[in-house]
Amino acid sequence: RSRSVSVVIPVYNCERYLDAAIRSALAQTDPPDEVLVVDDGSTDGSAAVARGFGAPVHCLSQPHTGLSAALNRGIELARGAFLAFLDADDLWVEDKLARQLDALAADPTLDAVFGHVEQFASPELDPAAQPSVPEGVRLAPGYLEGALLIRTEAFHRVGPFAPRWQIGNFIDWSLRAQEAGLRATMLPEVLLRRRLHADNLGTRERAQRHAYARILKHALDRRRSLGGVDPATRTTPSG
Repeated sequence: RSRSVSVVIPVYNCERYLDAAIRSALAQTDPPDEVLVVDDGSTDGSAAVARGFGAPVHCLSQPHTGLSAALNRGIELARGAFLAFLDADDLWVEDKLARQLDALAADPTLDAVFGHVEQFASPELDPAAQPSVPEGVRLAPGYLEGALLIRTEAFHRVGPFAPRWQIGNFIDWSLRAQEAGLRATMLPEVLLRRRLHADNLGTRERAQRHAYARILKHALDRRRSLGGVDPATRTTPSG
């Protein structure tokens, strides 16, 4: 199909939420042609959850080598004209792919489409442990891989995710996408629901601050060597 979509879902010890993530991909009004679940050396039942679905879900297993390597493995095997990504603990709204495919069909000069993201506290959390999410953060433009749909050939113009960045790898990729001249737009609708739960709060967020600073410095050094612009002035693909 001209609208063929490959979905890549990297997973590492996320058995609890993976089933719901896969189901949200399969329940799309414009369903994907394949869902590639890359099990990055999980020690729980994540791989068994993925294998329980059957086609068009395919489970690929590899030793634990990190998020970027897992994403890249799925991308290498993807056959669709478009690429989409979904974290194993997040959810898509049911018309996510359809809205983005329509936007790309309406403007052939666009390489990629993002949508807004809604953050929600996972229902199993104790009410006292549920994070307080300010309105300005709960609903926001989703400049992250789970809110993206991109033409496969455009992704490859930028290149794979950099394994050196296990946190903030999408920011690094987005900066390189700017340098490659990719054109992206942001849809106003919420297309991704990002789950907040015990394993993705606190420590991970603190670690990201240091990673982001290193990624920006790396991009700044790269652009200065090429006579480019300061990446601190723009941190997402152009729209």
